[in-house]
Amino acid sequence: MDLAYIPSPSRGVLYLGSIPLRGYAFCIIIGVFVAVLIGNRRWIARGGRAGTVADIAVWAVPFGLVGGRLYHVITDYELYFTEGRDWVNAFKIWEGGLGIWGAIAFGALGAWIGCRRRGIPLPAWADTVAPGIAFAQAIGRWGNWFNQELYGEPTDLPWAVKITSDSGGRIPGTYHPTFLYEFLWCVGVGFLVIWADRRFRLGHGRAFALYVAAYCAGRGWIEYMRVDTAHHIFGVRLNVWTAIVVFIGAVAYFVLSARLRPGREVIHDNGGDGETPEPRDAEDTRTPEDADAKDAEAGAAEADTTEDKAGGKTGDRTGAPGDPVVEDAESSGSTASLKKS
Repeated sequence: MDLAYIPSPSRGVLYLGSIPLRGYAFCIIIGVFVAVLIGNRRWIARGGRAGTVADIAVWAVPFGLVGGRLYHVITDYELYFTEGRDWVNAFKIWEGGLGIWGAIAFGALGAWIGCRRRGIPLPAWADTVAPGIAFAQAIGRWGNWFNQELYGEPTDLPWAVKITSDSGGRIPGTYHPTFLYEFLWCVGVGFLVIWADRRFRLGHGRAFALYVAAYCAGRGWIEYMRVDTAHHIFGVRLNVWTAIVVFIGAVAYFVLSARLRPGREVIHDNGGDGETPEPRDAEDTRTPEDADAKDAEAGAAEADTTEDKAGGKTGDRTGAPGDPVVEDAESSGSTASLKKS
């Protein structure tokens, strides 16, 4: 007998009249709102304009939803295009099925378009929204709870999730709540990126790379626990391989970017009106060589100032050009007068 477990909702949709209110969709919407809210605050803190993150999200979010759905449909095509299946269900995104890998890839494409239109660098924008995306993923995982999906092996642990639905091949029982594990992991990743960004002043896409690498590290072992149908390569689930490849790519980018482009870029967000707020991260881009050059420049300027002052004092004695001739002439005239006298 199970003494404690996480109950599943009896249904994942409520109706307001004839309008369906789906828990999965609500989780996605709330997640997007949180990501934009956090990203906007971080963007303003770096000297950007309020609203820029939301304007670019208008491009990134639709692209991300399309990419996430495409990845799911392509990697699980047998759910929609095999005998006895209805391909129309491939468009029913509210029933669940978004691949984070496709969502991030296509979302980045949409963000690139938005950033290009605003004239701001994509890496800076990505660094700003990275922790917000992690928190959005955490919230979105509760959509899987509403749909009673993405759980692990059977268990009698007190935090097991109780599955009551028997549709789609489900077997009622208590299972590892892998959606909960990923929720907690994503929350940790979000706080990790915030801390690292404050501590090391990450720039040029490195905060985003840290988010990707940290997420993949957790997704690998969580994915390994899941029992839902998936394609395997050499006996390992496809998404585990994807997490490994993306993790290596993110770490490689982080290391190379730190060597080639140290420091943090300055944000120039003119909002399309030609006016640029005062950057707040100007000092973040200075390397030790830049500091030495700036100190040398300051020393040269100080020397010039001293020389100008010295020249000013000499000018006080001799006067302006032409004055010495006048003074000499006057002195000569006076001497001649004395001799005549």
